[in-house]
Amino acid sequence: MGLGRWLLPAYVVVAFVLLLIPIVYTFVFSFNAAKRSNITWNGFTLANWLSVCEQPEVCVAFGNSLIVGGTSTLIATVLGTMIAIALVRYRFRARSAISLLLFLPMATPEVVIGAGLAAQFLTAGIAKGLVTIIIAHTMFCLSFVVVTVRARVLSLDPALEEAGRDLYGSPNQVFWRVTFPLLLPGIIAAALLAFSLSFDDFIITYFTSGTVQTFPVYVYVAAQRGIPPQANVIASAVFLLALVGVLIFQVVAATRAKRRRS
Repeated sequence: MGLGRWLLPAYVVVAFVLLLIPIVYTFVFSFNAAKRSNITWNGFTLANWLSVCEQPEVCVAFGNSLIVGGTSTLIATVLGTMIAIALVRYRFRARSAISLLLFLPMATPEVVIGAGLAAQFLTAGIAKGLVTIIIAHTMFCLSFVVVTVRARVLSLDPALEEAGRDLYGSPNQVFWRVTFPLLLPGIIAAALLAFSLSFDDFIITYFTSGTVQTFPVYVYVAAQRGIPPQANVIASAVFLLALVGVLIFQVVAATRAKRRRS
């Protein structure tokens, strides 16, 4: 009992330290007065944060990631929500087969998906670019959206929708005033998951991007000659924004819970 009392906290501390070391390194070296390479520390400077787009390709790659992530997330969330509702609430032929096919992309290695999509685009004569990246990201994000929203649909009580219909609500009114608000937390969670997967993806993007570079692809290519500090700035800013978003969500949730108790 004495050993287990300190072993688990020590393991947690070591795990957090190992996870935070790359983040701390990225944040610290975003202030590095680097010239050609950003591997060794040359001194503190704020110029990297004040001139993020000094190297335009960094901002172009980041903008491409935002476009791809936003577009693929929107499409995958809309389609995934409709598919999840259909799989739970309706009975039709090939329902089990469709459910199985939706789980396959989650279990398939990304290198297989990327190579297969690249071969299909080549066979169809489609030039690789932003469009092919969006199609690829939508396809593999769709499974995660369906799984997330499906779990939310399964947790809903059908009696709530029946009550709306008993109050003479039309199908559209019942959906938008009853079903959709109840599904909204799951839809938001699915959209955030899809965006993070799309923004962070490298393997599938590398197979389907052609000459277009997203931020992960740019970092991979730049790492061979030294990642510029502007890339560290963007990565640090994204992490800080995500951290602020999580803190705001926690504060809002705690405030609402306090109001309900009072």
